[in-house]
Amino acid sequence: MPDKKPKPAPRPITYSDAGVDITRGDRAKQRIKYLAQKTFNKNVLGEIGGFGGLFKLDTARYPDPVLVSSADGVGTKLKLAFEMGVHHTVGSDLVNHCINDIAVQGATPLFFLDYLATGVLDPEVTEKVVSGIADACRASQCALIGGETAQMPGFYADGEYDLAGFIVGVVAREKLLTGARIQPGDVLIGFPSTGLHTNGYSLARKLLFEVAGYKHDQYVNELRDKAGAALMRVHRSYLPIVKKLTAGDYTAGMAHITGGGITENLPRILPRGTAAQVDIGSWPVLPIFEHMQRIGNVSQDEMLRTFNLGIGLIAVVPAEQFKRAKAMLDRVGEKFHVIGRIVKGERKVIYS
Repeated sequence: MPDKKPKPAPRPITYSDAGVDITRGDRAKQRIKYLAQKTFNKNVLGEIGGFGGLFKLDTARYPDPVLVSSADGVGTKLKLAFEMGVHHTVGSDLVNHCINDIAVQGATPLFFLDYLATGVLDPEVTEKVVSGIADACRASQCALIGGETAQMPGFYADGEYDLAGFIVGVVAREKLLTGARIQPGDVLIGFPSTGLHTNGYSLARKLLFEVAGYKHDQYVNELRDKAGAALMRVHRSYLPIVKKLTAGDYTAGMAHITGGGITENLPRILPRGTAAQVDIGSWPVLPIFEHMQRIGNVSQDEMLRTFNLGIGLIAVVPAEQFKRAKAMLDRVGEKFHVIGRIVKGERKVIYS
């Protein structure tokens, strides 16, 4: 028998019938355009809406420039954002994470692009997320020059979205920090985190909400805060202190402590023949980490390779520069902890 021909639809089918509302998307993009333009500087040459963002590199300020780039997301911290209806902070989380990743190599952020994908676009939620992105960009003098807002019905659950960011910065080649100058005797200085930042949330959510059974709005004495609020604290930007450290040539290398903790991030900057001796107990571990460890009977090794445990950035300071670096940090009121030293070894962290 011949195949039956499908009957035509009784009325014209539109993109909206498939779940993509172009008009709603256009309204959201107009608001995004306004927020992004507030981050522009003289080096941004185009408007939001072009096929590519345009940015003029200031070669007079950065002779022999090296471009430094990074891309990242917010991970399952987004699950909390959905459940709590808190969307502004995850935008700031995204930007600050990316800024820290390039700042530890000595780079100054130039411009940022974001990617937000969802099933059905909610202009109000989108505006809150992009507002957080724009605020963090403006605080770091980084231009938000473009991005993508994708509607993908059937791909994401209702009320959920995915978020990613891409950043480009610049550093003069002679100022590039690679860790090559690190040597035994250098001092490890740790700078406090605000909390989990953007890593370890799958385990944290399991411990606090499944094992302990807390509600998002439940005050927990051990955390000195509500459970949800403690987890949603914004990922700190270390750009201001990084600028001070690099301006005075106080550091031979820096590590942003993200997924993998100190255990996996610090070795990324160690040259051959060196290791990092980190002294457990040399800094105050934040209450949220101590409480989670008790709840889940989590081993110390597992905690150290999953969470930052209260240290979000480590700077390696040459021994002969330590007194000057300490004086500078004290002068500007920057909290820090001496957490160990560089020793002979083979690119690993040794806890003592």
